[in-house]
Amino acid sequence: MPVVRSPLGAALQAGNRTIRHPETNAEFITLARVVKTQGRRGEVAAEIFSNRPDRFSAGMKLLALPRDGEVRRELDVEDLWPHKGLLVFKFAGVDSISEAQTLMGCELQLPGSQRSELEAGWNYVSDLVGCDVLDHDRDIGRIEDIQFGAGEAPLLIVRDARARRFEIPFAEAYLAGAFEESVDVKRKRVRMNLPEGLLEVNAPLTAEEKREQQQGTRKKR
Repeated sequence: MPVVRSPLGAALQAGNRTIRHPETNAEFITLARVVKTQGRRGEVAAEIFSNRPDRFSAGMKLLALPRDGEVRRELDVEDLWPHKGLLVFKFAGVDSISEAQTLMGCELQLPGSQRSELEAGWNYVSDLVGCDVLDHDRDIGRIEDIQFGAGEAPLLIVRDARARRFEIPFAEAYLAGAFEESVDVKRKRVRMNLPEGLLEVNAPLTAEEKREQQQGTRKKR
């Protein structure tokens, strides 16, 4: 399951990605996403969003959520094995490359009632999404997503009331106090003490800055 921890970021080890449905609600949790077909018998390879290697097993049932749409398809795991940092799945009834292609981009999910308990200092992505971020008691905005792989710490994608987007590293050094005190998922609140200027560096360009940037690009040409 997608989880994040402070300090030094995520329990997920992979390249840049933003989870499209980061456990959007408590009804379902995303364990993996199908990234390609693998083999000729309908196998697919998936990137894993769980830090528990024993979370998957032959005989378990998974729900496949397509990129476009909310209709989930139930799949029985017939076999599975690791391969080059991914996990290969063979699902019952998916026996050809063309059938496997229908699963491309699907998120592999479980009902939210089956999510496991986490150790202290870990959080599910779904619990962080929707939390308000405060910097020295100043309201910055609300977490709408979390991006992994951009650095040592995952990035909180925060949107403020003016629809401006900020990328804030979720690192222990930026939290206001102990982890348990700073991250209150029950109250949907994350308290941080951000370095001066960090928000300005991560702030979107103003219309004037965009015009200046475009003019500079034209001059270089």
